[in-house]
Amino acid sequence: MSDKLSPLAPAQTPVLPEIGGVTCRVARARYKDWNRCDLTFVELAAGTAVAGVLTSSKCPSPEVEWCREALRGGTARGLVVNAGNANAFTGARGKEAVQLILSLASERLGCTENEIFVSSTGVIGVPLPTDKAKAGLKTAFEAPACGWEEAAATIMTTDTFPKMATASAVVGGTTVHLSGIVKGSGMIAPDMATMLGYIFTDAAVNAAFLQKMLSVATASSFNCITVDSDTSTSDTVLAFATGQSSAPALASFEDNGADAFQAALSDLCLQLSHLVVRDGEGASKFIEIAVTGADSDDSAKRIALSIANSPLVKTAIAGEDANWGRVVMAVGKAGEPADRDRLTIGFGGVTVARDGLVVPDYDEAPVSEHLKGSEIDIAVDIGLGSGKAKVWTCDLTHGYIDINADYRS
Repeated sequence: MSDKLSPLAPAQTPVLPEIGGVTCRVARARYKDWNRCDLTFVELAAGTAVAGVLTSSKCPSPEVEWCREALRGGTARGLVVNAGNANAFTGARGKEAVQLILSLASERLGCTENEIFVSSTGVIGVPLPTDKAKAGLKTAFEAPACGWEEAAATIMTTDTFPKMATASAVVGGTTVHLSGIVKGSGMIAPDMATMLGYIFTDAAVNAAFLQKMLSVATASSFNCITVDSDTSTSDTVLAFATGQSSAPALASFEDNGADAFQAALSDLCLQLSHLVVRDGEGASKFIEIAVTGADSDDSAKRIALSIANSPLVKTAIAGEDANWGRVVMAVGKAGEPADRDRLTIGFGGVTVARDGLVVPDYDEAPVSEHLKGSEIDIAVDIGLGSGKAKVWTCDLTHGYIDINADYRS
């Protein structure tokens, strides 16, 4: 956790409603030499449905492998999150640490191990110390319940602020609530979801349907952000539906309120994903890249990500340089259908190039003024079809190097 707040941090911390059937507790396991809580234990009401999206990395942590297996059961009673140690690339010792946590938490809650979900985040290649995990868990079991902000702060690593969001929907005439927390600042290029994110709702939702809705929500949120093009070994997003509200259960989009719940879930995921970008390591500018006129939506997204992941584009934005030639470069290298002579490029609503050429009498002054701000818009029209996509990223500053050059120290 950094002492220096991101300049893109929200001015106010949102107030999240309590979710029936969810109790959070935190403790100091001391996974790193820091004076803060770094273990989160969440108790969930019996019958809570769970869904999740997990990293596509071919070198996942044992926590990810466990969650992937446990999700098949569709129910959850507990969640344990460790911060400061990813427990990835740790062989048998890493699996033993996960097994210890499962055993202790399931015994505490009187449930099966398949109803316990575990995540860890931090340095890769260092086994999670079982003695610290055991002591931390036992402390958490007896700790007083805490609020969302404390839970959000406890799962942080290089984050500079706790990330939280809320949404609501009317289901069958009853308002249901959703609260979510997320951590992430670097190693951000989701290919499934993102970093570590947890969503809780008092709605009653069938597990298979919740999985379908979460996948829809992540496709246009967590899967559309990037900080540095790197996908983590530990990326996890889990959604828990406790069913503690009086709203009727949801099992398909034919049910009254299902569309509203999907909209709320998608909005919540978008809010959380944007907070991750706003806390990108060393970030000073939040960048939205909108691509239209592509051969397909998928093609538009790949082009947008090519622009968003380009170090040359990101450093140009950091330097407040309206170098649209770098955007052309990123479009061309994406490997997607494109025609140089049909491209249109704009910054902040000002068209700078059209039909493969700089616009006549181009005035860079309004573009330069836009780039001095902290909210940057880049628009690219490919001129070939109706495909479109939006992705979000941040600029690349020396601060990113400072953070990551000595991350393990």
